[in-house]
Amino acid sequence: MTHTLQIRVYYEDTDLAGIVYYANYLKFIERGRSEWVRELGVDQARLKATGGGVFAVRRVVAEYRAPAVYDDLLDVQTRYLRHSGARLVLQQAVLRGDKLLFEAEVTLVCINDAGRPIPLPDSLTVHFGKNPPERS
Repeated sequence: MTHTLQIRVYYEDTDLAGIVYYANYLKFIERGRSEWVRELGVDQARLKATGGGVFAVRRVVAEYRAPAVYDDLLDVQTRYLRHSGARLVLQQAVLRGDKLLFEAEVTLVCINDAGRPIPLPDSLTVHFGKNPPERS
């Protein structure tokens, strides 16, 4: 269950050295996660409006491997790893062709309006049938 989003590096994404500013990789993978959820048919605005919660990043473990530069065409890959209760763990990578530039394991939690954890929505977990939840 892997999703790929293509992103072009614009001048605004780079730093004084002409390479992608490190924090922008986090923006790139955020876009990748949003599009992955959208492709699964989950409307995040509707989910929030109906009390189904929102997703918040709880943890990111990232590894920067090689720089991207202006005008590169990048692939942002998002892959489901596991889930349990209110928690969802994804593996994400940013590649230029076959070259791995950045990778991260991202833990998300589903929270309500008060910021308290709530179970992941069924509209999302229904897609994980072949990947049972981990046991905590």
